[in-house]
Amino acid sequence: MNDHHAQPQPAAEGAATLPDALPVTDRTRHRRLREQGSLARADLEAILDAGFVCHLGVVVDGHPMVVPTVYGRDDTHLFLHGSVASRSLAADPETPVCVTVTHVDGLILARSVFEHGVSYRSAMIHGVPRRVTDPDEKLRGLRLLTEHAAPGQWDYARRPNRKELAATTLLALSLAEASVKTASGPPDDGTGPDAELGLWAGNLPLTAVWGEPVPDPLLPAGLAPPPHVAERAGNRQE
Repeated sequence: MNDHHAQPQPAAEGAATLPDALPVTDRTRHRRLREQGSLARADLEAILDAGFVCHLGVVVDGHPMVVPTVYGRDDTHLFLHGSVASRSLAADPETPVCVTVTHVDGLILARSVFEHGVSYRSAMIHGVPRRVTDPDEKLRGLRLLTEHAAPGQWDYARRPNRKELAATTLLALSLAEASVKTASGPPDDGTGPDAELGLWAGNLPLTAVWGEPVPDPLLPAGLAPPPHVAERAGNRQE
């Protein structure tokens, strides 16, 4: 868990807990590069906690769409904005979706182009999302989503009013069916024939760092950012 993320809240009362090992299904089975896969739910949670933007894939009106959106989670569900998916759910409540979260940690630069690769961490969550309509659950889900991206902001900013809640689409997607893959380490051609080429090979890391807060030009003079915002400057987004 990164220091800039709020701790995920436990699942809502009455929700079933999920097993520590991810189940192997037809959709989550690792068919290629199996050594890069993981069945540990803790690895899934670490990938989700390291980011706040996912890509939601769904078929809408017979056409596939992949939409970036923000998310939050508790122990059993992913909560995300899903206006596109809700259009499909309105027509077919059993519409399956696929949500992906990917972090690029750098490039693996080999001696041959064929052996080049990417250092990454990725997760895919499969299932049929549920549109959240209960006002209390919607508030809880939006709080999880907000605090996941900007810890401390839910208690600092004005919270959604009734009209805003009615205009917001929130989806809950179970974390029961998911797959995880990661790749890291040096290139694979260090002991092969290409090692004799005399070419440099190795890793080129990629790191994202939060910058200094930039105030809204319309802010009154002297209004400083709150500590929960200012303290993130210079920290890595991992």
